[in-house]
Amino acid sequence: MTGTGSTGTRESSFLRTWLIWLAGFLAFPLAGLAGTGVAGRVDSPVAALAGGAVAGLVVGAAQALLSRGRLDVRRWAPATAAGMGVGLLLGAATVGYRTSLADLVLMGALTGVVLGIAQAAALPRSARRRWVWAAAMPVLWALGWTATTLGGIAVDEQFTIFGAYGAVTFSALSGLLLHVLLPYPATVDPDGRPAPVGARS
Repeated sequence: MTGTGSTGTRESSFLRTWLIWLAGFLAFPLAGLAGTGVAGRVDSPVAALAGGAVAGLVVGAAQALLSRGRLDVRRWAPATAAGMGVGLLLGAATVGYRTSLADLVLMGALTGVVLGIAQAAALPRSARRRWVWAAAMPVLWALGWTATTLGGIAVDEQFTIFGAYGAVTFSALSGLLLHVLLPYPATVDPDGRPAPVGARS
């Protein structure tokens, strides 16, 4: 009975943690608005770099705040901003700022390469096989742009980041990956932070 109860508690903790991370998809449209507001359409190197960095800062801050203490916002937000800014600059320039499905998939993959490396470096030391996160980001970022394009979003407006369809897809899958690499501890203190190692049973 004790084992069953412990398993149920872990499953409940995982589901709650994953759903909180999934809710972060709401930050993506806000990040897009912020990036576009600062830099306009992604149609030049400066717009790609600046817009990507602003959008990345918003997404990174939201992800850290919704990670239930697993990610340090002081490291994760700047890393995401830098990774997205440079990554979008590389991706958008490579495809000539075009917005066909094939172009956006390639742009997303290239953005994800740089972003994945930057975020993997910002993961805490306790993270397992951080290189897996770096390897997954090109795929997940490409999927995000695929879902957004197939969902009928007006991608020809050259947004800095994919929309809600892509954000849900990305957040759902990246939340599962984050749990594998950096599980949420079963025991937390009352304010939601991981309990000290000595306090866990």
